[in-house]
Amino acid sequence: MAFDFIFMLTANDSTIPDARARLEDVLAGGARHIGFKDVGLPFDELKGLAADIRAAGGRAYLEVVSLDEESELRSAKAAIDLEVDCLLGGTRAAAVAPLLRDHPVRYYPFPGKIVGHPSVLAGSIEEIAGSARQLADLETVHGLDLLAYRFAGDVPALMKAVCRSTGKPVIMAGSIDQEERIRAAAEAGAAGFTVGTAAFAENFPAAEKGLVSQVQAILAMTGRARQHSSAPKRIALVAHNNRKAHLTAWVGRHAETLKRHRIVCTGGTGTMLGKARPGLSIRRLQRGSHGGDQQLGALVATGELDAVIFFADPHSPGAIDFDLLALLRLAIQHDTPIACSPAAADMIVAAIL
Repeated sequence: MAFDFIFMLTANDSTIPDARARLEDVLAGGARHIGFKDVGLPFDELKGLAADIRAAGGRAYLEVVSLDEESELRSAKAAIDLEVDCLLGGTRAAAVAPLLRDHPVRYYPFPGKIVGHPSVLAGSIEEIAGSARQLADLETVHGLDLLAYRFAGDVPALMKAVCRSTGKPVIMAGSIDQEERIRAAAEAGAAGFTVGTAAFAENFPAAEKGLVSQVQAILAMTGRARQHSSAPKRIALVAHNNRKAHLTAWVGRHAETLKRHRIVCTGGTGTMLGKARPGLSIRRLQRGSHGGDQQLGALVATGELDAVIFFADPHSPGAIDFDLLALLRLAIQHDTPIACSPAAADMIVAAIL
């Protein structure tokens, strides 16, 4: 995630009764990451809501607020049945994670001790960061959902401590109601944040009244905050054989910037760039001829890449090959930036790196 804004169709930790109707305003405002809680609406209505989000090309999130084990396990099973992209929250990862092992749902539980409803985050910064490390060590935990502004202490310090405790993405949730808090989350290294009640209450300064304008205002704030993000991005770099020299030159121009991020390459490209720029953090997949492009596609599909840079050779008979077409289709489906030329890749650097 490249510091994303997740709009929650919720108020006071519960899905709003007219969530499906209000979804139209959220989409009109430009939000693409949209979530709801496991309480507030019957399952059939939640299922329709999740389907509406997917049909609009959005990414669907279900957040658990139930505190007892039976309800939390029921919510995890609901996330599978609803086919949401991400399950946020919950405090029983050891019990929930095995349920999700064989399903594509990405799991982001709460670190720390959660009490009450609306939820409050209790404990010291050290205890919460320790909990975050333990959770992130679980294979089926893909990230963390931190109730940062439900913490009574030094919130910026807490956010930084939790983000530094793991290489997995951290989403900041709860009581984010002003631009200062959005920017603080970005500076701490968060991968995203959620807003629900504050937008319905129209707490954010906006050009006009109404939910559409609130969403537009928060997206603008997200863009400004993204320029201050300290979270490393995950960037795929790959090139056709006749464009590998172009990619090497492009990487050379942006080497200092790319050192702060995590690079994923197919085998041959990764070997080449590793020799040319040994200071880069490069994860090598299989060679393209052995399935590396398909591995890249899988990372796009599971939300593990923030951008794909694929220098295609327009003069090769197989330039627009099936592997590239498949990557393009997946990038469109999952709203992942993809660039096929140096100029387009420069724009990605300027925009998110």
